[in-house]
Amino acid sequence: MRYYLDFEKKLEPIERRIDEIERFYNVNDPRYAKEVSFLTKKISKLKKDIYSDLTNWQRSQISRHLNRPHTLDYITNLFSDFFEIHGDRKYKDDPAIVCGFARFDGIKLAVIGHQKGQDVREMAKRNLGMAHPEGYRKAIRIMELANRWGKPIVTFIDTPGAFPGVGAEERGQAEAIASSICYMFSLSVPIVTIVIGEGGSGGALAIGVGDRVLMLENATYSVISPEGCASILWRDGSKKSLAAESLKPTAYELFKLKVIDDVIKEPFGGAHRNWDETFLNVKGILEKHLMQLMEVPIEELQQKRYEKFRRMGIFEETK
Repeated sequence: MRYYLDFEKKLEPIERRIDEIERFYNVNDPRYAKEVSFLTKKISKLKKDIYSDLTNWQRSQISRHLNRPHTLDYITNLFSDFFEIHGDRKYKDDPAIVCGFARFDGIKLAVIGHQKGQDVREMAKRNLGMAHPEGYRKAIRIMELANRWGKPIVTFIDTPGAFPGVGAEERGQAEAIASSICYMFSLSVPIVTIVIGEGGSGGALAIGVGDRVLMLENATYSVISPEGCASILWRDGSKKSLAAESLKPTAYELFKLKVIDDVIKEPFGGAHRNWDETFLNVKGILEKHLMQLMEVPIEELQQKRYEKFRRMGIFEETK
């Protein structure tokens, strides 16, 4: 089922009409073929008007789109022989984070990512990708195994943030996030991080310390959501658009600030409109950066990783 954002609503009746014709009528009938042709051209023009100049707030909305592919979709379409590992061996398994080992073009590696869920039932099971401490401790467990066996690590970020509930805090949410960040700096294997949707706060950064940090074109990566920022700074959640412009959480803005290393193009209109093209684009960029990192000596890799994050937030003032 297609889901439309507020600024996409004009597309809904036209696309539904095309779906209706293709489902119930003979599209080879000249009468319906002519209508489909007319509607297709109309959609093309509307898409150009809607998507050609997206604001930061609109990109933030697209990053949360219910029809975007999630971590398990990328694992299914980009990797082979995926073997999922459950549990942190301390408390329980956290479905909000998916971990395991797989092959990527013959390369054996570890895969870690947030999983939001595609429908209401799965979203409830996965807690909308908001991990508990055991989720991050499970991720650390997989990192330890990958490090021991010398396997590269690929992480997928897609979360509004770590789960802020009382139970999570009682079990050491902040410590788990801090431990994961600290451990990633010490790893002696290449790490590629890809922000595929929302990258919210410490919940995202916990698995975001990569030698290469990549972002899909309409993904976001920020210390706080635009709504949260607006409610704190202006005590008015309706100013979320203004907050998004100030936060600059989108891929091209963060690339300019050198927070990320590369922007992965999405199909026109967003990843939710063409999964196959999205997977193809991600595969090409991931392969390029992974092969480059595997050629770098371990000591140099660790030093560059440290320097990369130390440089962030340093600005030179000009008069």
